[in-house]
Amino acid sequence: MDSLTQITLGAAVGEAVLGKKLGNRAMLWGAIGGTIPDLDVFSNLVTDEISSLAFHRAITHSFTFAFIAPIILGGLLYKIYKREPVASAFGKSSLAIFLLIGLGAIFMPIPPLEVFKITLAVCVAILFFPLLAHGILSLRKKQPNISKDLSWKDWSWLLFWAIFTHPLLDACTTYGTQLFQPFWDYRVAFNNISVADPAYTFPFLLAVIIALLAGRRYPIRSIINYVGIGISCIYLLFTFYNKYKVNQVFKASLQEEGYTYDRFMTSPTILNNLLWQGTAEGDTAYYNGTYSILDEKPVVKEWVVIPKRHELLDDYKEDRSVKVLQWFSNGYWAARPGPDGSIQFNDLRFGTFGENEEGEAEFVFHFLLEEQDGKMVAIPQRDPPGDGDIGEVFEELIERIKGI
Repeated sequence: MDSLTQITLGAAVGEAVLGKKLGNRAMLWGAIGGTIPDLDVFSNLVTDEISSLAFHRAITHSFTFAFIAPIILGGLLYKIYKREPVASAFGKSSLAIFLLIGLGAIFMPIPPLEVFKITLAVCVAILFFPLLAHGILSLRKKQPNISKDLSWKDWSWLLFWAIFTHPLLDACTTYGTQLFQPFWDYRVAFNNISVADPAYTFPFLLAVIIALLAGRRYPIRSIINYVGIGISCIYLLFTFYNKYKVNQVFKASLQEEGYTYDRFMTSPTILNNLLWQGTAEGDTAYYNGTYSILDEKPVVKEWVVIPKRHELLDDYKEDRSVKVLQWFSNGYWAARPGPDGSIQFNDLRFGTFGENEEGEAEFVFHFLLEEQDGKMVAIPQRDPPGDGDIGEVFEELIERIKGI
């Protein structure tokens, strides 16, 4: 999910765990804990696109990290708030986090030197917040003494729930989350909610803000916070139910069209849970369509046939870039000739974004693969695909959400 949603979830969890003892600081540390898994994006600063793509939502989003990292970081916070010397504890914590992240990266399709660079960058990012907190505490002459009521276990418990709930929520999106690293690189993706969904985030955020303003002395603060958590859970349950109903529509529509397919997937389009796109895989092509639950009839009326063209990459099956992109796409990919002899790799799971000059659909997530020294190298495409501007695309999205 997006950062605002994860911060909101972390803050709510922090309040639920230690709000009565810590007050607003519980929300602060919960929000920080809820952000920690996404600090793996710092790998983008030190490595290539393919390595960072493989590493994102990997070890820092795993159950292993969620069980071990809170113990390490919780102990560090315990010493910081107790105002004990932290140099030794910080050194041990840094080494432990470094080894934990390195363990997750070393078994991935990442060159050894890149593993070290990624591990170091992400480790520094994760450990920055205790340093920052220690610096702020050192500057303040007067501070409420809360250390007598909080143990290492308390801090670890807060961070555990803030970190543990992060990948669980991410696993509900299409991007996928490697919950079982470093033992298995399978990407768990339930595809029931968009990576950004205001209907989930804003009511939850509003409840957290009201609880924050209520003050720790008022019992209603805790009630409001739990109401926000309850609303978020109910909405998530709705998205699972919604996906089930949508899947039935896609199955019936594929059968009516007479398409033969091996598997299919559905996922909500961006910023909503009303309009869904589905992709079915046949022998030589994919069949892509959209359905809004506001459509007059429960049927996918239009299908787009997307040729696989997998043979374009037959000679490069063992190249790292190709293998990582195929793994990342969960097999839902199509290729087509690109400019100057390149090959465009399209990940079909995230839908389309306008059309190219030939009238072919452009996909939100795509790479250009260029041959260099006999191997394919992935060139990320930063500009929005397609020839329509973002405003027009979102107008079309809104109109389609309204139903046919």
